[in-house]
Amino acid sequence: QVQLVESGGGLVQAGGSLRLSCVASGRTFSSYGMGWFRQAPGKEREFVAAISWNGRSTYYADSVKGRFTISRDNAKNTVYLQMNSLKPEDTAVYYCATDNAPFRVVLAARVGDFGSWGQGTQVTVSS
Repeated sequence: QVQLVESGGGLVQAGGSLRLSCVASGRTFSSYGMGWFRQAPGKEREFVAAISWNGRSTYYADSVKGRFTISRDNAKNTVYLQMNSLKPEDTAVYYCATDNAPFRVVLAARVGDFGSWGQGTQVTVSS
C-alpha cells in the first residue's frame, strides 16, 4: 500500500506557472512509474503525464505537450509536474498516481493502470 499527498495547486492567471508536488510513502517509490491525471467538473478523469520508474522516459497528453514537464526525485520519494503557459482549460483537480506494475518498460497512461491515488489538488486558471 502506498500513500500519496499532492500539493502546489492554486489560482493563477492565464499564461502563469505552477509546480505540483506529490510525496509518496509506504512502498518502494523508485520501482514504479508515476502519473499525473486531472478531472474537471462534469468530465472524466484524463491522463496528463507519466514518468518511468527511473525517470528516463516521459509521456504527455497532446494537450499539455510543450507546456508541462513531469520529473521525479527518487531520493525524496517525490514526483513533480511543472506547468507553464497555463490556460483556462487546464482548470481541474490534479491527481498523482502510482503504476500498478513495477519496472514497466512501456509507460502506462490509462486510469486502470494506476492503483494508488492521491487526494488531489485544485488548479484554477483565470482568463
